[in-house]
Amino acid sequence: MKLLNLVILLFFINFLYAGESELRAKIESQYPEISVSSIKKTEFNDLFEVLIGDQIIYTDEAFSFLVVGKIIDPKTKADLTQARIDELTKIDFKKLPFQNSIKIVKGNGKRKLAVFSDVDCPFCKKLEKETFSKLDNVTIYTFLYPLDIHPDAKPKSINVWCAKDKVRAWNELMIKNKMPDNDNECTNPIQDTIQLGKTLGISATPTIILSNGKKIPGAVGIDYLEEELIKRE
Repeated sequence: MKLLNLVILLFFINFLYAGESELRAKIESQYPEISVSSIKKTEFNDLFEVLIGDQIIYTDEAFSFLVVGKIIDPKTKADLTQARIDELTKIDFKKLPFQNSIKIVKGNGKRKLAVFSDVDCPFCKKLEKETFSKLDNVTIYTFLYPLDIHPDAKPKSINVWCAKDKVRAWNELMIKNKMPDNDNECTNPIQDTIQLGKTLGISATPTIILSNGKKIPGAVGIDYLEEELIKRE
């Protein structure tokens, strides 16, 4: 009996993975520019969950329709789609190369977060001025992540990294728009950080990474960020 149950279980597992593989092939054939990160059958009828970048879409095995939106638990009002996105895009915080970041310690520094930030990104400056400036008892690891849309961001990032006091150079540039005065020549990790960001699927700045691996995009407010940090204490 146990052997029969095992055979049945393996059959359904193979059938499920076959369905996922066929669906992936159909999506990528119709949309070759799209990179599908993962596919999983949901518990909701015949819906399949498809992760593309940081977004989840839903479809059936035949790829006969697309649903773009959220699945909400009507009893708890919980956003089940966002919970799955958080789970699937989670980053191993402890494995980040912190030696390639600018470490800023405020207060006891007990709470920890990382941020990928572009020196010419207005939302990054907003995050620094309106949110990070009000945070206390936190360690912030800032990864200099210049985007292609800002052609001057990479040399400016190198300029900050080459400063004798990186923390001061970063704060003065983002808060006061004052560039550090140096020759812009030093060994720097900027290109490595660019590659790291692409590997982690970070396509916009700022992107905050909490110590539990959750990614938070955008210039979020102090109240929201404090609430997220409290959840992890």
